[in-house]
Amino acid sequence: MKKLPDQKNSVAAFLEETKKHPVVTRTKARLVFAMDATASREHTWDLATSLHGELFRTAEEKQLSVQLVYYRGFNEFHASDWNNTSNELLTSMQRVRCIAGGTQIARVLSHLRNESRTSELKAAVLVGDACEESPFELYELAGQLGLFRVPVFVFQEGSDPLAAQVFARIAQRSGGAHIPFRPGSASELAELLGAVATYATGGREAIQKLKGNLASRLLTQVKR
Repeated sequence: MKKLPDQKNSVAAFLEETKKHPVVTRTKARLVFAMDATASREHTWDLATSLHGELFRTAEEKQLSVQLVYYRGFNEFHASDWNNTSNELLTSMQRVRCIAGGTQIARVLSHLRNESRTSELKAAVLVGDACEESPFELYELAGQLGLFRVPVFVFQEGSDPLAAQVFARIAQRSGGAHIPFRPGSASELAELLGAVATYATGGREAIQKLKGNLASRLLTQVKR
């Protein structure tokens, strides 16, 4: 009769086997960078592309992964792979051309909700100038993100009053912030992107160390 292995030898064999197949743990925090890529946003898309380095200046230092999300055209929605270098994100952005279509903010928020269930998603940026959807669904989704502790930082180009109302509510319910910026303002958008990257890697206390009017405005809205 074949001798059964004793418990000590079995455990030792198991431990040796696990060394051959180590468990890979994912520790990098994640940030989603979402943009309206409809026709009216082409100038802002080019502006954001030129400023992508600002977003990654802090991201690369703090081991932050960034995903590019955008919508355009007729129901066209894209989410890139998680990018760990500025060159990867720049390549993704340079391939995109804006196409006329309606807003798809609900799809963005739904995507964020799904990501928050499976990854270390710390925050999201949404850049746009309009909202053409029912706000009630957006508010519900934003509230769910608040429960998952995923704040949405909505940066509004221009001053459309309806969009401002909806964007502010999304930010408030998710625990983020709503900040308008002047159309085509590279310096303002750069400061905002840098501040959110800092938040995603260091929280509210990290933003307190930043200088600048827009970073101060973020602090007045972000509570955690």
